[in-house]
Amino acid sequence: MKSIKIIPRSLKGCVEIPSSKSISHRAIICASLTDGISRVENIIFSEDITATLEAVKAFGVTYDIDNKGEGSTLLIKGREKLNLIEKEIDCRESGSTLRFLIPVSLLQYSEVTFTGRGKLVERPLDVYYKIFQEKGIKYKNDSGRLPLTIKGTLKSGIYEVAGNISSQFISGLMFALPLLDEDSKIVLTTHLESKGYVDLTLDVLKGFGIDIVNDDYREFYIKGGQRYIPTDYRVEGDYSQAAFWLVAGLLGEEIKCSGLNANSLQGDRVIVDIIRKMKGKIIVDGDFLTTQNSITEGVEIDVSQCPDLTPIIASLAALSRGTTRIVNAKRLRIKESDRLKAIATELNKLGADVVEFEDGLFIKGKEKLDGGVVDSWNDHRIVMALAVASIRCREPVIIQNYDAVKKSYPNFFDHFKKLGGEVYE
Repeated sequence: MKSIKIIPRSLKGCVEIPSSKSISHRAIICASLTDGISRVENIIFSEDITATLEAVKAFGVTYDIDNKGEGSTLLIKGREKLNLIEKEIDCRESGSTLRFLIPVSLLQYSEVTFTGRGKLVERPLDVYYKIFQEKGIKYKNDSGRLPLTIKGTLKSGIYEVAGNISSQFISGLMFALPLLDEDSKIVLTTHLESKGYVDLTLDVLKGFGIDIVNDDYREFYIKGGQRYIPTDYRVEGDYSQAAFWLVAGLLGEEIKCSGLNANSLQGDRVIVDIIRKMKGKIIVDGDFLTTQNSITEGVEIDVSQCPDLTPIIASLAALSRGTTRIVNAKRLRIKESDRLKAIATELNKLGADVVEFEDGLFIKGKEKLDGGVVDSWNDHRIVMALAVASIRCREPVIIQNYDAVKKSYPNFFDHFKKLGGEVYE
C-alpha cells in the first residue's frame, strides 16, 4: 500500500493544466476510424488513455509517439475497415474505453471479449445488453460482470437509450452508427444528464468529418455511409483537472491555470460558475483562469451535468462558511468508487461535517479541518480532492493508495510540489 504524507501549506503559482482526458479518448477513437494518418497533439499518458490506445491496437490501428514535454503528439494510422487482431481487449479501469468501444467492435463480425479491473468489472452495461437483445447480437458475461464476450454486427435503425444513466452509451453509438450503410436515430427515453459530454462527442466527431443532427437532446439523427477524415487535432486543457487547482487557489493563495479553452464545450467548465456562486474570487482572462484566497459561502449545487466535480466541490464546501447541499448526484455511486460515500467518509476523517444521503451530500463548513489518515478508495478524484483539502488542515494528511491519481493525472503531485506543496512518499 503506497501512502503519501502532505504537510499543510498554501499553494501558489502557475500550473499548465493537462489535456482533457474526455476529449483525448474521443480524438483517439475518431483518428482510429479514418483511412489515413491523423496527428493528435497534447496527449497525457494516464492509465485510462493508455487503455484506449492499447484497445484500438486490437483492431489493427497503429501509432507513433512524438514526446514533447508533458503533452505528447500521436501519429495515428487508422483503419476504416476494422480488422480484429486481438480477441481480448483489456480496458483496465476505464469506463470510457469499454463503453465507447463496444459499439465500435460490432462494426466487424469477429468475436471479441472485453475485460477490465477494479470497479469497472461491475459497472453496469444494461443499456447495451438491451440493445444486444433487440438487435440479435450474441453476448455472454459473468452474471452481469466482466468479462463480456460479444459477436455480431451493428445494424442501422432506431436506438432507444435512457439519458439519465451514462452519456457514454450514447457516445459509443455515435462513433459507430455513421459508418453503417443506412441512416440511424438515437432516441432518448429520459432527460439527458451530462449533456456536456455528448456535446464533446459531437464536436470531436465534427472535427473528423462526421455529422450528427441534434434535435434538442431528445433525438440524434445519424446519416449512414459517412467516413472519418484524417485530420490534425489538438486536445485542449481539462476543466475537470483544473477544478482542483482553482479550489486550491481559493483555499491557499493565488493560482493561475493555463492551457484552457475559455469557450470550451466541456461540461465541467461550470466550475467557474460554481466558484462565483460560492463568492470565490476568480478571474477569467482569455485562456487563463486565476483564483485567489477567498472566504467562500455554502450554496445548493446541482451536479447532474457535472458529476465529476463533486469530490472537489465537497472539499471546498467543507471549508466554506455556512452549509452546502450537493444534489442529483446518485450516479456517483457507480463510478470508480461510490464517490458520495468515499468523499463523505474521508472528509469526515479529516474533521469535516459531511452527511451523506441517497443522491447527494449535506456539508456544514468549517474554517479549518484537523488532518489525519485517509484512504483513496482507489479513486483518482478522491485522492486529489483530499490533497487540496490538506491546505487548510491543522495537522498533516496521509493518503493511503494515493497512486490512484495515475488513472487520469499522473503528474498531479509533481504539480502540487511545484506550487509549494510539501509532500513525502
